[in-house]
Amino acid sequence: MAPEMAKRSASLEKYCRLQSSIRLLALVVFLGFIFIWIMKPTNTFYLKWRPQLASQTRSTYFGSQGSNILIFCFPVLFIAVLGCLYVHIAQKANSINMGSNGAKNKNLIWKRPVLVKGPLGIVSMIELTIFVMFVALLVWSISSYLESGFSRISKESAAESGHKVWQEKLESAALRIGLVGNACLAFLFFPVARGSSMLPLLGLTSEGCIKYHIWLGHMTMTLFTIHGALYVIYWATAYQLSEVLKWDKIGISNLAGEISLVGGLVLWIVTLPRIRRKAFEVFFYTHYLYIIFVVFFVFHVGINDAYIVLPGLYLFLLDRYLRFLQSRRRVRLLSARLLPCQSIELNFSKTHGLTYSPTSVMFINIPSLSLLQWHPFTVTSNSNLEEEKLSVVIKSEGSWSQKLFQMLSSSSIDRLSVSVEGPYGPASTNYLRFESLVMVSGGSGITPFISIIRELIYRSTTFKSTAPKIVLICAFKNSSSLSMLDLILPLTGTHSDISNIHLKIDAFVTREKEPKPDNNNPIHHLQAIRFKPHPTDAPISAVLGPNHWLWLAAIISSSFMLYLVIIGIITRCYIYPVDHNTTRMFSYPLKSFLNMVAICVAIGVTSSAAFLWNKKRNAKEATKIQDMDGQSPNVSPASMNFNADREMESLPYRSLVEATNVHYGERPDLERMILEHRDESSVGVLVSGPRRMRQEVAAICAFGSANNLHFESISFSW
Repeated sequence: MAPEMAKRSASLEKYCRLQSSIRLLALVVFLGFIFIWIMKPTNTFYLKWRPQLASQTRSTYFGSQGSNILIFCFPVLFIAVLGCLYVHIAQKANSINMGSNGAKNKNLIWKRPVLVKGPLGIVSMIELTIFVMFVALLVWSISSYLESGFSRISKESAAESGHKVWQEKLESAALRIGLVGNACLAFLFFPVARGSSMLPLLGLTSEGCIKYHIWLGHMTMTLFTIHGALYVIYWATAYQLSEVLKWDKIGISNLAGEISLVGGLVLWIVTLPRIRRKAFEVFFYTHYLYIIFVVFFVFHVGINDAYIVLPGLYLFLLDRYLRFLQSRRRVRLLSARLLPCQSIELNFSKTHGLTYSPTSVMFINIPSLSLLQWHPFTVTSNSNLEEEKLSVVIKSEGSWSQKLFQMLSSSSIDRLSVSVEGPYGPASTNYLRFESLVMVSGGSGITPFISIIRELIYRSTTFKSTAPKIVLICAFKNSSSLSMLDLILPLTGTHSDISNIHLKIDAFVTREKEPKPDNNNPIHHLQAIRFKPHPTDAPISAVLGPNHWLWLAAIISSSFMLYLVIIGIITRCYIYPVDHNTTRMFSYPLKSFLNMVAICVAIGVTSSAAFLWNKKRNAKEATKIQDMDGQSPNVSPASMNFNADREMESLPYRSLVEATNVHYGERPDLERMILEHRDESSVGVLVSGPRRMRQEVAAICAFGSANNLHFESISFSW
């Protein structure tokens, strides 16, 4: 046993060194990339560095595009490939380190919340620092651009053009504010690439980065709106309103920019919280205007300048196409369980090769409800405890989920056609390093904590490792929602002994003063639905197989190389003969169109080839999966809190009931319950629920007297 442990320890140490080396290399490249953005507004960059680099990269295959490809595209795509390798190694290290909790978390002050309320939401010190640094970059860029532009304007130069000095400065300011907007647009798409390899490299998840996308979106549209408005004012005062409809073959296309701006403005307006919450479908469908926004932006600035914002968009398009390929398959839905709180547990079949971390999220589409709508839900199952099943829980709150609940409860259907994307989750499980975990949830916010508890059950049962002490504080409006506690224990799996972990559950029913009588209690009426298998349905599997991240690294590198080959051939054989002719130049819009087509072809060919190769392997694995029983328990452990008559059939359920304490007619005193753990060395405080609850917990961790509290918010509100 000792040699085996030594071997595992040596392997783990090797993987940790590789991870550190990859992150260091990625950091160096990223700092160089940021340095380019800092120098970009200066005369040094435009008058010295760029001309010199352009002279060395200009060729008959890439023309003047070569320098921008080298400066702005290669560094980011290289980091993305490094990120793929990093996550692949992290998964290997996690599998080796399964039986250990790892090093204890140190209290890092820059991870603590410093802002709890306000337009930015809950923001940590490091997030606020990065935000301020990015705003400083924008201010620096604007000031440098304006200083450089205004220095070239004089009365003589204005007189030569037939304009006044203030008009020339107005045009110069309009142009340069648009250039600064490109900096925001360049980073806009990184946070919304769900399967991105760059986010795990930074310890981030796609759902946790939505707020960064919102910040960047507001900045982008603010700058572009000012850019467009200043140009319209300039044209109106200079009696050149005909410029509004200008779409020249050479140079900037004004009309394309206006179409892009209008599409972006409509999209931007609909993202306002009041509109988004009351008319989610309008918000959802309007967001597809990003296609119009991006395409006409490329037509507006030309492909040469579009390379500045291409890397983030390129990775997003690649991720979007892989999601499209996965969503074309109908997955096998094994069963559904309707809880008395009008929540639905959907149980899917999955392949053994599909593994995911706790708190992972999966997007679901049900064509019979809506062809285009995709909704994210937390995965409550555990890929170790339940090797052949994946479960999600859906609370019937919105119109889409209410229709689903009514469909399942009112009709006897034997099959439901479902498509999925994901699951997507964190690369590592940092919460295992805490001495204690305090998890605070409101309503359906309990679902991510179910997956964490199941993971701890598996580790403590299988490896006999010491799990963190768990305190689950959950608030529900009605007693029927206590049935959500049923989901803590999996329906299947051999390692589900909850007695091996130290679990305490405090459940608060806020709108009921006392338990309801048993004969009127709806908690007894659990409805289980078993779906018949269909030959066209397949188990959920990773879109690129078990070695997903290695395949993704290969796709990123090979697709971009294929794009360079395609555009090199087009430039040499079609574009260069025209540009080389001194009498005319090749059309800018046509060049942009050819480049966009080449990008789509390169991504489509390489991604489809990798998908089809792994689809065969997934099909072979799917044939090994046996039909599952799919039986659901018809009694809830929560019903024991109402003194219902039932037999405690198993130790796990009895242990769950004994660990649960239900409080009626009161709300949890979060400050007291959290600060009770101030004497422990490290406490992870996780919260998932309404905004006010998240803000209250963040304030306790940020401004309370205890310094050992590590705050993390799990939010899926868009």
